[in-house]
Amino acid sequence: MSAVLLNAATVHRTQPSHTSTTEELLIDAEADSLPAPRPTPAPSLARRILLGASVVLIAFNLRPVFASLSVVLPEIIQATGLSATAASLLTTLPILCLGIFAPLAPWLGRRFGTERTLLGCMVLILVGTVLRGTGNIPLLFLASAIAGSGIAVSNVLLSGLVKRDFAKQAALMMGLYTMAVCGGAASAAGLTVPLEHALGGGWTYALAMWAVPALLVTLIWAPQALPLKPVASESGFTVQGLWRDRLAWQVTLFMGLQSALAYIVMGWLAPILRERGLGGEMAGYVVSLSVMTQVVTCLVVPALAVRLRNQRGLGVVLALLTVSAMLAMLFAPLGGAWVWTWAVMLGIAQGGTFALALTMIVLRSRDSHVAAHLSGMAQGVGYMVAACGPLLAGLLHGWTGSFRASAWLFVGLGIALVIAGLGAGRTLYVGAVTVPKH
Repeated sequence: MSAVLLNAATVHRTQPSHTSTTEELLIDAEADSLPAPRPTPAPSLARRILLGASVVLIAFNLRPVFASLSVVLPEIIQATGLSATAASLLTTLPILCLGIFAPLAPWLGRRFGTERTLLGCMVLILVGTVLRGTGNIPLLFLASAIAGSGIAVSNVLLSGLVKRDFAKQAALMMGLYTMAVCGGAASAAGLTVPLEHALGGGWTYALAMWAVPALLVTLIWAPQALPLKPVASESGFTVQGLWRDRLAWQVTLFMGLQSALAYIVMGWLAPILRERGLGGEMAGYVVSLSVMTQVVTCLVVPALAVRLRNQRGLGVVLALLTVSAMLAMLFAPLGGAWVWTWAVMLGIAQGGTFALALTMIVLRSRDSHVAAHLSGMAQGVGYMVAACGPLLAGLLHGWTGSFRASAWLFVGLGIALVIAGLGAGRTLYVGAVTVPKH
């Protein structure tokens, strides 16, 4: 047991020279509390395919709540008289829920079982999405919080389920998971306005229609989840010293700051483009292309990052590229193919920073227990930081009457992201120790 005890000074100063494998890059915020494998016969191929497809379909439903609202936000403001401050809060509320509820996921998974908890999350996403279609402003805020809480817990538990049930296919499943998340966001950005026009019922019907995929997944998942009972955790270790470590905070801030820029794009890029003269459908297509482009760099950047001596340069380049692309959306020409060029550049940059943030959590951790706790810290605190991005962007628009003032916000967040990346990208371990529970 003494071999498990790690020397904090050594942990903080050394890093193994070997290259991490693809599966080591999987980050599981509940790894420290995963249930023991069930002593049951291996499921049939058909059941495994159904389970894998269900995971992908659940992942698809984790982003439409964010992307669908942004493309019809001008119509919502016009129809309801929503103030700039209220609109900013509306776009920020689901992101705030990600930070508030993510730390509860491991406890919920242990208490009710991962599958049943995910089923409850899908019900929350379904109910929240349906309520957004009422057109009632108080319910719109409540619905955003309900859906956001379900998304927050699902974010944490899905990776654990993949790691537990698809250990040999983990790389494939996480690739499909990433693609599904991006596909859900891109579909919502690109199809919400066309749905609004096709249904003829305005923005309320368009938002409510995203409950349909949530309902289908809930019906598919329920028969798989309900028969399963929670299994007690066999975790025998805890992590100490993480929250006092400077490097851990730099990793957390890198995660939070890149998320702040990402959610500004998801919440406000479509209104920015519409203010500059693009139609609602075109603005949605541009956001959709940008999100789908992220899939490429999400798959490439982790493999590149682990082969580098350190990740400082990569972090700086991606941060600068992100801010440059966002400024281009504000000021550069949008005619012809230019708008698509900026969209692709933005997708490459933001997919890269997101993937790098996840990868650095693993690279800065000595073992899986530290990685699990660092991941929970980065998600919990990081999403609270991220919520400030779209909130400030909306408030600046309300105060100045234009999105151009947001350029200063983009630059400020970019500078902070560069500084955090220079720290988080160093070839060191966080100064935390894994110790046995007494």
